[in-house]
Amino acid sequence: MQRSVLMTGATGLLGRYVLRELLRANVDVAVISRPSEHASAQDRLLELVESLEEEVGRSLSPPTVFDGDLNRPGLGLNESSRQWVETHCDAMLHNAASLQFIATEEGGEPYRSNVEGLRNVIELCRSTQIRKFHHVSTAYVCGERPGPIMECDLDAGQTFRNDYERSKFEAERIIRDASCFDSLTVYRPAIIAGDAQTGYTSSYHGLLSYYKFISVIARSVEPGPDGRRFIPIRVRITGEERRNVVPVDWVANAMVRIFNQPSLHGETYHLAPSEPTTTNHSIGTCLEYFSIDGVEFVGHDADISDWNTYEQAVAENTAIYDAYVTSDPVFDVSNTIAALPDLPCPELDRDMLHRFIEFGESDRWGKRQSRKKRSPKDNAVGVS
Repeated sequence: MQRSVLMTGATGLLGRYVLRELLRANVDVAVISRPSEHASAQDRLLELVESLEEEVGRSLSPPTVFDGDLNRPGLGLNESSRQWVETHCDAMLHNAASLQFIATEEGGEPYRSNVEGLRNVIELCRSTQIRKFHHVSTAYVCGERPGPIMECDLDAGQTFRNDYERSKFEAERIIRDASCFDSLTVYRPAIIAGDAQTGYTSSYHGLLSYYKFISVIARSVEPGPDGRRFIPIRVRITGEERRNVVPVDWVANAMVRIFNQPSLHGETYHLAPSEPTTTNHSIGTCLEYFSIDGVEFVGHDADISDWNTYEQAVAENTAIYDAYVTSDPVFDVSNTIAALPDLPCPELDRDMLHRFIEFGESDRWGKRQSRKKRSPKDNAVGVS
């Protein structure tokens, strides 16, 4: 009998792509998911699978779905569900996480989900004899270390930029200390962006949050006779900062390829680009898309005491990422390249970045009312 993998976090951006690739590879999947305000967990997953089937162009075996909650003991499973898991599941793929950067209360998010939620996952695995664990961490457990960051590195006495990084570090340390698993495979994605082929995303964080803001600024200024917009903004970057941005579909493909090859288990994988993009390319491409002139990169130490209205708006809307204004760490990707020599991380070229922007525009940057019913396929554009 083929055993199932028990998965958390299937309805988030990365999770939906991982689920798609697992089902496409005919892996038996069981999902623990919370109901939403308007739909049961079963209905949410049914709608998701229907969308995935449209994307891949064929029927998929639906996952077994359990109502559950990461923050409850035993993940909130009743006894019959727990017994089903013990009988049918031999692996856990733990993807659920809080992306909240700053904790607003002691013991609240992101620690509640990322640390205490993980403890609940481990306890369920222990009680159901699941002995293979696949853990989705983040490359930024390295904190403020500049690198190079090796895939075997974890605790180097580093400091952290925010509670999200610290909570994911604590979670990875906890899972590594757990003694109930025969194998532990850790996936550390860098900054996840949209789908490389279609631009699709269900959330706007990191690079995409900057694109969203640039779009708002662009719409506030009428173009001149030449079709261009002049918007005077001084930005405290040089343009040479490295950014480790990865498309979500590549991350999911890499994870599932590794998941399906037991010989690759037991390692840690940085899912990061060999050649990071630069802020000059990633931000400059967006400015070009919206025909914006007047933006000046003035360096990290520039004194901008006389902010204009646009600069004040930039400061307010990007403050959450201030700690990341300098270059990203250098991430060693030796394990990932050795495991997947034929699956290099795609380059974030101009066309791909345009697809991210085009999807955001069509989605009204998350405000489109029908977004829940859309799939990446709905927004497919040509790939050059």
